[in-house]
Amino acid sequence: MSLNGLLGNELARRALPEGGFVDRPQGRFRVDATAWGILASRVLGSSQEVVETHCSRLVREQGEDGRVRVSPHHPECYWPTALALLAWQGSPASQSAHSLSIRFLLNTTGIHFAKKSESPSAHDTALKGWPWIEDTHSWVEPTATCVMALRMSGYGRHDRVREAVRMLLDRQLPHGGWNAGNTIVFGHELHPMPEGTGSALASLAGAVDEAEVARSLDYLHGEVDRLRTPISLGWSLIGLAAWGRWPSRGVVLVERCLANQGRYGGYDTSSLCLLTLGALAGDAKAYRPLLQRVSSSTVSVVSSS
Repeated sequence: MSLNGLLGNELARRALPEGGFVDRPQGRFRVDATAWGILASRVLGSSQEVVETHCSRLVREQGEDGRVRVSPHHPECYWPTALALLAWQGSPASQSAHSLSIRFLLNTTGIHFAKKSESPSAHDTALKGWPWIEDTHSWVEPTATCVMALRMSGYGRHDRVREAVRMLLDRQLPHGGWNAGNTIVFGHELHPMPEGTGSALASLAGAVDEAEVARSLDYLHGEVDRLRTPISLGWSLIGLAAWGRWPSRGVVLVERCLANQGRYGGYDTSSLCLLTLGALAGDAKAYRPLLQRVSSSTVSVVSSS
């Protein structure tokens, strides 16, 4: 069976009849697993009817203000909102929910403050991105997914997105790559991480010149062959593909990563779907309409007040 067939069959095992995806086989429904499941289902060729069923389940998890929460019991954990926006792309029945979540993200940020001269951290703490959790500082991965989602929704020139792009560039390490969000602390440059680098590169493709991220591309291209985990490898393959640098051994790397399940156990659904997207990122026909359909020339009119 082909790699696509194996991934498709495994994903089907995790789909709920009423819509949505569980975190693991025979597991529980999860919002993030559902969003990633929708994205993976599309590139694997699921019918629009099936995708709409999953999208409808995701809509039911949206709060009144547009946020999509990890759990109704934890509304402060709204980082899945950007994933939901990505999942709802191309879903006619989800457009009201889509618009509401856009409004929420454009009017939401983390905690930011002017940088003090005695600060041990080098990054600009005033630049606004998005946090993982309400009332915390903005970090690379949640900001990257928000930038991707909003650019795909036509908000590439919105001031909020432009500032987030500047934030991501400010958090880029001097020698290339990104980590969770710090650059230099107490005078020492920190180490990059593949997943942060891949997500940042994917979000910036088409928004900045390649020269501005060249060191990061070189770092990730040199690192990808050593990666063994689905999150690191998945984001790395997606980030490289966004800049036309998907590695020639990409399929071999994915197969090696999947084989590790025999030693460590099956991957959770979000990780498996992220790896699936990375595996198909080298196929421009399947990938570009999904994660590279960004627009930096149009801005829909939504109040940011």
